Amino acid sequence: MNIIWLGHGSFRIEIAGQVLLVDPWFTGNPVFPEDRRDEATEGATHILLTHAHFDHVADTLELARKLKIPVVGQFDLMSYWEEHEQIQTIGFNKGGTVRLGDVAVTMVNAVHSSSFGTPDGPKWGGTECGYMIAGEGRTIYLSGDTDVMADMGIWNDLHAPDIGILCAGGHFTMDMARAGYAAKTFFDFKTVIPCHYKTFPILEQSAEALVQALPGVEVIEPEVMTAIAL
Repeated sequence: MNIIWLGHGSFRIEIAGQVLLVDPWFTGNPVFPEDRRDEATEGATHILLTHAHFDHVADTLELARKLKIPVVGQFDLMSYWEEHEQIQTIGFNKGGTVRLGDVAVTMVNAVHSSSFGTPDGPKWGGTECGYMIAGEGRTIYLSGDTDVMADMGIWNDLHAPDIGILCAGGHFTMDMARAGYAAKTFFDFKTVIPCHYKTFPILEQSAEALVQALPGVEVIEPEVMTAIAL
């Protein structure tokens, strides 16, 4: 398994023969090297979305058409896009599981918001979510944009994720301290990878508070386009 940070909340996850592009944001992403876009998307099998904000979906429609791959996400947004944008989608909802080859993806709750801009103003984009991604005998909890929730304890009981990809930049999501609290209180992670930070000055720039909160857990500060092999 390889987990490759594409900056902000975007990832390339290579798992069990599938290549998942999570919340791909390249255009205007200040920490992603534009000349490596083709490298980041090569061989992608699916696009996995957590919600509709621009910094998570900006390149989704273009990529879905160019790569001829389905977008996987919350039913309402997927249905709208399939009808109005003529792209292939896999829509489902919280508590549901879809199989992408040998990878099982379960949608779980998140606490955030979800909308996208139109010439007529913001449009509702379904609801925000996170995912449990299971394959190769491992399970990843991908938080999406969220705050801490007591629901997390239930998901640990049901899915026992050993890898956490946690938003931790603050302001728009939980910060490093809150992410550390969530990981320590509700999960038994072996590895934690923070994201949704460093992108802008308003966000946290260091994961030190997360590291300090999780003694005994491998906290990996990702580097853009550098594979984390797990």
